[in-house]
Amino acid sequence: MKGLHLLKPTSAWTAILLLILFTALCLLIGAGSLLRFIFPVASFIVGLFLFQRYPILYLGFNWWIWFLTAWIARVADYRSGWDPQRLMLVAPFLVTLISGISLIRHLPKSYSNGGLPFILAFIAILYSFLIGLVQYSPFVVFRALLDWLIPVVFGFHLFINWREYPSYRKNFEHTFLWGTLVIGTYGVIQYLIAPEWDRLWITSTGLVSFGTPEPLGIRVFSTLHSTGPFASVIMAGLLLLFHGGGFIRFAAAGTGYLSLLLSLARTAWGSWAVAVLIHLTSLKSNLQMRFILIIMVMVICVLPLATVEPFSEIISSRLQTFSDLENDASFGARTEIYEEGLALAFSQGLGNGLGSITRQEVIDSGIIEMLMTLGWAGTLPYMAGIGLLLFSVFNSSVGQFDPFVSIARAIGLTSILQLIIYGSMLGISGMILWGFLGMAMAAQKYYQNQRNG
Repeated sequence: MKGLHLLKPTSAWTAILLLILFTALCLLIGAGSLLRFIFPVASFIVGLFLFQRYPILYLGFNWWIWFLTAWIARVADYRSGWDPQRLMLVAPFLVTLISGISLIRHLPKSYSNGGLPFILAFIAILYSFLIGLVQYSPFVVFRALLDWLIPVVFGFHLFINWREYPSYRKNFEHTFLWGTLVIGTYGVIQYLIAPEWDRLWITSTGLVSFGTPEPLGIRVFSTLHSTGPFASVIMAGLLLLFHGGGFIRFAAAGTGYLSLLLSLARTAWGSWAVAVLIHLTSLKSNLQMRFILIIMVMVICVLPLATVEPFSEIISSRLQTFSDLENDASFGARTEIYEEGLALAFSQGLGNGLGSITRQEVIDSGIIEMLMTLGWAGTLPYMAGIGLLLFSVFNSSVGQFDPFVSIARAIGLTSILQLIIYGSMLGISGMILWGFLGMAMAAQKYYQNQRNG
């Protein structure tokens, strides 16, 4: 009976389960070519139904589509041949685009309700979209528009529906709890056995940053499409585990932290530490002691796994690079990127527009990518919007009694700091940045309304 209760409302779960069964069937029979076209459309239809009828459940569905689509696409490629167009990866964008209904409904009056940060970001993106549209292929420009716009749209949706904050918060906590468990567990499996579909992805993309396509050789990216986005998601999930999840959170923490370490993403490791420090200092003294105790328990769960083979050698060797960054190839490459690209980026007054940098190109600096794409004309309002968000959420005392808000704003700030290393404002990384800052803004508005009664 309990299991049946979890699958209510029946109509919503029927739609979700039909999508799951259809996807699984196509993968089993090798109908990946069919799935590439139907999966994005079917996901959009299910998402639209949930948004209209069950908006809380829509949030969880949206996150899971982001968590799993890249993995589903890899399995489809393995079963039916490589798809260089990556059509299935459009599915998460389409599902999140549905939340743009809130934008249409509320944008005109959002300025007076505190929506200026989002308005500034929308203006910057629209400006760069128009610049790109007169220079590049419409397909390329619209694809870039999805990367830039969708995260801001989602953040706005969360903020403007601030009255639903308690339900949204519960959904976030539940979704990221199970998401961390699933993504973390698969990440460990990926490292140990290197599934064939993941090997195909690595060899087909030709990116050396994934490691080698063999057991114990992959830099874990789990069910996501690359290491950076995976690290963004798992870091957010692990931080949320500090305040809720029951006993299952310790299992999620064990596999989650181990997979994060196996990603060898030093930026994410550092970001996690900074986020923990920000969160700790924002709590009241009695909550600080409880938080420190939970950290100690988490360490006890993870340490035995990280200090045994086949995990310990690769993790310890990566940790040692912190003490010798001058001779580190990755650090040297990023230094070279800044030396060569920063002067050119700073000279971009109008910017090259959306579409000037495609997803096939990799720029290990979100700052340079932003300046090259938006120019100063677009970067200033975009970053002003982010700055206003940060000022608002950190200038509030809400985080002292609501740990979720404290964690959300810490996640948002560390995501912004990662702009130094990669484009954390785009795609699922952008969803983490704008989504959690949007939740922090919604909480602030909700509690303010509660006080004013």
